[in-house]
Amino acid sequence: MNKGFTLIELLVVVAIIGILASVVLASLNSARSKGADAAVKANMANVRAQAELYYDSVTGGNKYAASDFGATACTTATGMFADPVIAAAIVQVNTQSGSTASCSVGSSGQKWSMSVPALKGTGTWCVDNSGWVKAYNTVPTVGVCS
Repeated sequence: MNKGFTLIELLVVVAIIGILASVVLASLNSARSKGADAAVKANMANVRAQAELYYDSVTGGNKYAASDFGATACTTATGMFADPVIAAAIVQVNTQSGSTASCSVGSSGQKWSMSVPALKGTGTWCVDNSGWVKAYNTVPTVGVCS
C-alpha cells in the first residue's frame, strides 16, 4: 500500500488555498482604501488647524485672499499655502486620494474650503474654516462645506 496524497487531493487543496487567498486580498483592498480615506481626512483636519493659525497671524484685510487660491487647485505658494505644514498636508491629501484637492474662498476673504473625492463611497471629503471635516455631496465653491 502506497502512503501519500493523490494528485487530485493535492489539486483540491491548492484550489482551496487559492480561493481563500483571493478572499483575503479582496478584503485587503477594501481596508487599504478605508485607510487612505482616514489619512486624507486626518491631513485635511491638519490643514484646517494650520489655516486657523495662519488666520490669527494675518492682520487686517482679507485673511484668505482669492489670489492665494489660484485656479482652485490648492497649489499656489502664497498666503496660507506658503506655510510648509499646510503645503505638506495638501501633498499628502493628493497622494492618498489619487486626486487633486480643490480649494475655494468666500467673497469676503474670511472663509475657505478644501475638498477631495472620497475613495470609499460617493461625494467628497470636505474641510472648511468653520471646523467642518466630513463627507459632503458636492464640491464646494463658495468657501463653505455645509
